[in-house]
Amino acid sequence: MARKVIKTAHGPFEVKPQEKSVWICQCGLSKNQPFCDGSHQKTLDEKEGQVYEYDEKGHRREVKNNQ
Repeated sequence: MARKVIKTAHGPFEVKPQEKSVWICQCGLSKNQPFCDGSHQKTLDEKEGQVYEYDEKGHRREVKNNQ
């Protein structure tokens, strides 16, 4: 599965040691970057081999796959 993610940051973000686990977003949809806010729940029904694009409100659309 592929997801189109547009990032605006130009460098890494340091997560210093915490008392509790810290969850870093890997789906690219969190509004609390770099931390997970649960937005990945929207991706659980994505089809394998399909590319998706999400708008700023979290609405998903399929992107034509040119493979």
